Amino acid sequence: MTRETLAFVATDTPEAEAALAQLRGMYGDVEPAQADVIVALGGDGFMLSALHQYLPLKKPIYGMNQGTVGFLMNEFSRDDLAERIHAAQLSTLHPLRMTAVDRTGTAHDALAINEVSVFRETRQAAKIRITIDGRVRLEELVCDGVLVASPAGSTAYNLSAHGPILPLEAGILALTPISAFRPRRWRGALLPRTARVCFEVLNPAKRPVSAVADNEEIRDVVRVDVAEDRDVDLYLLFDPEHNLEERILNEQFIP
Repeated sequence: MTRETLAFVATDTPEAEAALAQLRGMYGDVEPAQADVIVALGGDGFMLSALHQYLPLKKPIYGMNQGTVGFLMNEFSRDDLAERIHAAQLSTLHPLRMTAVDRTGTAHDALAINEVSVFRETRQAAKIRITIDGRVRLEELVCDGVLVASPAGSTAYNLSAHGPILPLEAGILALTPISAFRPRRWRGALLPRTARVCFEVLNPAKRPVSAVADNEEIRDVVRVDVAEDRDVDLYLLFDPEHNLEERILNEQFIP
């Protein structure tokens, strides 16, 4: 078995930093650019940060949970790490690309692994027109916000907003309202992964709106375009018995 060279990175908690020191002593450590695999120690938030930070390296990331939920992470263990990584299954994700135009006319570009969301900034509800592939589908949504979620992100904020869980291979995106006031009964939509979504903010001076791609926020936007970027690949490694597809499927049976 070929032994992969590993780069260890960790979130800034005492537990994760202690695990980082132990694993470096047991398995060695190189810089991420020289590694075959990056091992991330933390929770889902840290994994998202690591995926964004190391995206240009095009390296697979193997996460071990040192956080709270750990949906994107494997179980933490110091033992047999090289063997686990060698046996791990590769999941390839494609992020969402957000282009948000603010009130000054400046365009901001960002990638989202989980979701792109727009939110009201004040006590005034947001009013948003939704266009899909150039066709207006909802003339005015009055809401706290609305989001587009990838399959990998469908179990995160999307699920908390009562959106659907999406299997990885389903080829669809979730369009989910956040506290819709009008139309009150609208529960969102399932879109093909090729869909191009446009949110137009109505009356942005009175009802300002922010756009968020994962953790990157752009304030006072007037228009937000969202589409899956198939030219960008993200690589995650999972233990065979707990691969990402199985985790997403299992989430649908949790009471």
